[in-house]
Formats: sequence, structure tokens, C-alpha cells
Amino acid sequence: MAGTSSVRIVLVVVFGVLALIGSAQAQLQMNFYASSCPKAEQIVLDYVKQHIPNAPSLAASFLRMHFHDCIVRGCDASVLLNSRSGQAEKNAVPNLTLRGFDFIERVKSLLEAECPGVVSCADVLTLVARDSVVTTGGPFWNVPTGRRDGVISNITEANANIPSPFHNFTTLLTLFSNQGLNLTDLVLLSGGHTIGISHCPAVSRRLYNSTGADGIDPTMDSEYAENLKANKCKTASDNTTILEMDPGSRKTFDLSYYSLLLKRRGLFQSDAALTTDSTSLAFINQLLTSPPQFFFDEFAKAMEKMGRVNVKTGSEGQIRKQCALVNN
Repeated sequence: MAGTSSVRIVLVVVFGVLALIGSAQAQLQMNFYASSCPKAEQIVLDYVKQHIPNAPSLAASFLRMHFHDCIVRGCDASVLLNSRSGQAEKNAVPNLTLRGFDFIERVKSLLEAECPGVVSCADVLTLVARDSVVTTGGPFWNVPTGRRDGVISNITEANANIPSPFHNFTTLLTLFSNQGLNLTDLVLLSGGHTIGISHCPAVSRRLYNSTGADGIDPTMDSEYAENLKANKCKTASDNTTILEMDPGSRKTFDLSYYSLLLKRRGLFQSDAALTTDSTSLAFINQLLTSPPQFFFDEFAKAMEKMGRVNVKTGSEGQIRKQCALVNN
């Protein structure tokens, strides 16, 4: 009996060690494709460097797409999936204005030609987001790889979990906390609004249907609001006019976005909300009084942290052949 118990203990220990090893191997790691597809990251970078300078606004789109992917089911490329019934994440209201799906698919096709069935769409999106931001002069951050692709994409989950431009601070922090992200991450990742564009529906409620004079949100600088109404969103029903999220500086990754927040010139209600919490406001002031490199460094940490949210690794999920379709 004693001998049998000893054997059981040894087996338990062995299986326990194997489980730990498997778990360790399943985690994200730098240069994950060094052996299986050594040219992978260079292929992504070369394509980004070739095309993003001609369409720099896509950098903001990929940053947003990456965030919208990670905040729903983790960073598993579920935002890229199509649905015949129109019930995928990309059909959700917050994702209707995402751009660049074809760009991601072209990068994926290059990788499939080089190393079939090896590099995940989730890693492609993460790398493209980073390389696009860097190519337009933004900060660099490490992208450990080894993500695998999800097979489920649900419109309801996307509508429920992606932060809205109309959310207050409490709701924003709750949605971030649900994904293991904190207040600092919220402030830093919102700083991605320093580049890119939006459209009138995201702000018209603040201009026409709020509690202030002429329907203007009293938390918005009146001069800024009147300018938007006079020159951009001239009617409450305008659905097409493009707006800069960081007016005058939308092509430059800098601290201007935070400066505008303190002037009550954040475009979205969710931007303005960052100044309604004392801890958040203190951190914004710290960013503005520190060298710009501090923002770059902190933003990089937040992006790497976000890129690890609920990732699928090891034998989870699959490596899609096409990013828009689950493998048969």
C-alpha cells in the first residue's frame, strides 16, 4: 500500500510539473515565431511601413480596432470575424466605423504565403496596431506574441462591453476593471485619442440635447461647442461630417489631448469624464507636467498590458487561415 501511495504521489508531482511547464509554454513571449516563422514580424513591419505613410489615419483606426478586440473576449481577433446573420462584433454599433479590415487581411495573406497556419490574426492585429503608431511617430511598445484566434464573435457582447463616448467616469472605470485594467490604464489608453477622427453622432448629443444654453453640454467649453455647431455638426442629424478628436494636432502623438481636457475641450463625454475624478485629474496633470517621454513610456506599458487581456494561448482557439472566417 505504501508503495502504491508513493507511486501516486510521484505521478501527481510529475503531472503537476508538466502542467506548470505547459502553462509556462502557453504564455505570450517575445519572438514567439522565431523558429516557426522567423520573418513574421518583419513581414508585418515592412507592409505597415510601405502603406501607412500613404494613409496615416489608419494608425488611429488600428489602435481603436485592437482595443475594441481586446475589450470583448480578450485579444483574440474576434472583432475581425464576419457573420452571415449580421450578429458578429463588427456589426455592433461601436464597431460600425472601424476601418482597415482589408489591410489586416492582406497582411495575413502574406504571412500565410510565408508560413501557412502559423501566425494568428490576433497577433497580426496587435503587431499592426503597434507598428502603425510607431510609423506615424508614436511610441513603441513590446508585443509579446503567441495569441490564438477565437471562434466566437457576438454583437451583444460588443455592445455591452465597449466603452461609449457617452459614458461617465464610473461606467468607464467599471468596463476597464472588468478586463483587469485600472484607472491609470483608462487615462493612458484614452490618450490614444490624440490621433484620429470621429463623426458628429458621437458628440451631437452634447451640442443639441444637453441641459445648457442652446442645448449645449455645460461641461463643454461654450466657444468650442459653438464652433463645432457652426462649422462641423451643423444639424443634430448630421451623420457624416468628420471631426478631429485632437483638433490641430490629430496627426501627432502628443500631450495635446490632455491639455484640451483641462480646457473643457474634450470631444466626447467620455473624454470630459476623465476630469471628473480627482485621482484621474491628478494623473492627467502629472502627464502634462512631465517630459513627453513619460507619457510615451506609460502609454507603452498600458498597451502591452491591454494586449495580454484574456488571451488564448497553447491549444485554445485556432490559427485562422483568413481573419474574417473561422476555419472549417
